[in-house]
Amino acid sequence: MTRTPAPPGPPSITPSAPAGAIGPVAQTAPGRPRASRGTSVATPRRKRMRPSMVIVGILLSLATLVFIYPFIWLISASFKPRSEVFDNQLIPNTFTLDNYLQVWQEAPLGLWLLNTVIVTVLATLAVTVSSAMVAWGFAYFRFRGRELLFGVVLATMMLPGAVTMIPVFLIWNGLGTTGTLTPLWAGNLFGSAFYIFLLRQFFLGIPRDLFEAARIDGAGNWAIFQRIAVPLCKPAIVVTILFEAQAAWTDLMRPLIYLRDSSTFTIPRGLKALVDQFGFGGDWHWEIIVTASVITTIPMIILFFLGQRQFVEGVATTGMKG
Repeated sequence: MTRTPAPPGPPSITPSAPAGAIGPVAQTAPGRPRASRGTSVATPRRKRMRPSMVIVGILLSLATLVFIYPFIWLISASFKPRSEVFDNQLIPNTFTLDNYLQVWQEAPLGLWLLNTVIVTVLATLAVTVSSAMVAWGFAYFRFRGRELLFGVVLATMMLPGAVTMIPVFLIWNGLGTTGTLTPLWAGNLFGSAFYIFLLRQFFLGIPRDLFEAARIDGAGNWAIFQRIAVPLCKPAIVVTILFEAQAAWTDLMRPLIYLRDSSTFTIPRGLKALVDQFGFGGDWHWEIIVTASVITTIPMIILFFLGQRQFVEGVATTGMKG
């Protein structure tokens, strides 16, 4: 008995290419739109720069040049001899390094730098820690009269420094600390109203659920402050450090009031002494003064670049907290 072969099935129908097309029909991936007939999938093009953006860029570049020109001029003048300091040319006609060698011989610049570093570090640490603790108290704890007390703290910012200058001097003089570096930084142990306000805004932006969860786990107030609140407010802490470091490094008023011996001078007080010696009442050695100014300005520029990212983030987000 022989098996008859099965009848052939219907012929398979393959989609034919449209008229005028050459080759097989292109297959598209699922979910990807098929290109229309006679067109191809366009690649994303780079956005063209609008004229308004060009104008804004030019204006910002000009503003930047205006702000950095004095420092560029200062650097240029530090490499010039005395007769060419004020020729207003950014490229010196006579390039010399003698000013950077002579400035260390004419003044105890190294000692002044050391004194300034000591004052800056102690003042920055003191005001950062004390202000953070006070701000944490105003942000976390609930007690009667909290808002009134915080308003009193903010009201102290309205007092000019000249109002408290004499009473503060009498206090330090009574303690026997005039002529030392102590009055230049010890006052920061009591915090700063501006930094308290800045840090409080950040502390208010932290969800209280984090603190309550830590308290349930057995953490105390100090542990919550140290391990949760401070790390989450790192941008504000960096802003406080940069602001106070710059203020302590460039402070001239308090060194003029409390310091008498040149061995205790800070950089601003030392520059004032150089101006008095080589400027108005001396031999007019302005090349020495501008060179010392460049040397004392560079550390602040380095410090800002190290904390630039956190600084910008802290300033940009301060107003959104609380």
